[in-house]
Amino acid sequence: MFCKKAILLSAIKLKKREMYIKARYFGMTDSRVVSCSQKLDHLLNRYQGIHD
Repeated sequence: MFCKKAILLSAIKLKKREMYIKARYFGMTDSRVVSCSQKLDHLLNRYQGIHD
C-alpha cells in the first residue's frame, strides 16, 4: 500500500507542476489547464481512496 501511495504522490507533484506551468503560459481558463486540473483531481481522488 505504501508503494502505491508514494507513486501516486509523485504523479500528483508532477501533474501539479505541469498545471502551474500551463496556467502561467495559457491562463487559468484555457482548456489545456482545465484538462490538466481534471487529471490532477482524478489522481487526488485515487490517493484519498487508498486506506492505510
